[in-house]
Amino acid sequence: MRLLDSLTKKSILPDIDSRDKEGVLEALADTLSELSGRTREELVQVLVEREKLGSTGIGDGIAIPHGKLKTIDKLLLAFGRSRQGVDFDAMDGKPTHLFFVLITPDGSTGVHLKMLARISRLLKDSSFKERLVVADTRDDLYQIIKSEDSEF
Repeated sequence: MRLLDSLTKKSILPDIDSRDKEGVLEALADTLSELSGRTREELVQVLVEREKLGSTGIGDGIAIPHGKLKTIDKLLLAFGRSRQGVDFDAMDGKPTHLFFVLITPDGSTGVHLKMLARISRLLKDSSFKERLVVADTRDDLYQIIKSEDSEF
């Protein structure tokens, strides 16, 4: 399973300006809304409900907000970066800079878990993370993800 099967250049936000968790979720949901035809509110609600169970801020500057939605028929994926960092209630208490957001159709647990695992594996590579942090443009971010995503 590859990220680029679902992630497009349009779903990459190189400079999220929000300073709080909800603002980040709204920015990412805006992008997914444009791609999926679902409302921003519907997507934000799914992500906020999941956050109530525990933060998806896994630490080391990374968060992977995710959820499931009955009204979609394909996996939705977006990436965002906050240069200044956001308090995302991460496990290590440090600001979060990199966000992969994933929403899958309800009932697609296998796909959901496989994509979460794929994202987690890629983000364990400190060189990959650093390149995402310092990249200049949306195109640069896309190329960095593409170069790593092709390696299995």
